[in-house]
Amino acid sequence: MKATTHEIETNQGSEQFNKGNAASARAEALARRIEEGAAGLAAFAEGLSEAEWRTPLSAGPRDSRPVCVIVHHVATVYPIEVDLARTIASGKAVTDVTWDVVAQLNGKHAQEQAGVTKAAALELLRKNSREAADAIRAFTDDELDQAAPFGLSYGAPVTAQFVIEDHALRHSWHHLAGIRKALGR
Repeated sequence: MKATTHEIETNQGSEQFNKGNAASARAEALARRIEEGAAGLAAFAEGLSEAEWRTPLSAGPRDSRPVCVIVHHVATVYPIEVDLARTIASGKAVTDVTWDVVAQLNGKHAQEQAGVTKAAALELLRKNSREAADAIRAFTDDELDQAAPFGLSYGAPVTAQFVIEDHALRHSWHHLAGIRKALGR
């Protein structure tokens, strides 16, 4: 069977793909948005002073982790977020990852990475976001559409695409907004 070439529009412009291939235009668009979010976070973080880099997001109990830890956190969890999406894409439930588990992991990470340098965090952010985007590009439409119960969605059966959008894609945008708010920028 001969694959047909179609023209698609993405947020980066026009791109061709082969409909007969496993690659998905949706997966490509998701990957590009992951790259865009990580690049935005990296660009903003690069311009921070050392004092801003060490500024806590809030003085209260909500999230007192400093900017440096948040940027490193986003970088660190890309592989985990991709693995969660792969598991859902395979049709398997992910019930052992809950918000309580995430809070424990975040607390441990904050202690371990309190002194992380800007160079180290940004290098990891660029590497892991690039690898995450490449991994997302390998998803097929059928995999993106697969749903299974997901602990971070309170057991609701969600699609792999939702997991990608709500975690790997949204994560950098979410934390960049929090950092901007904390710094008044």
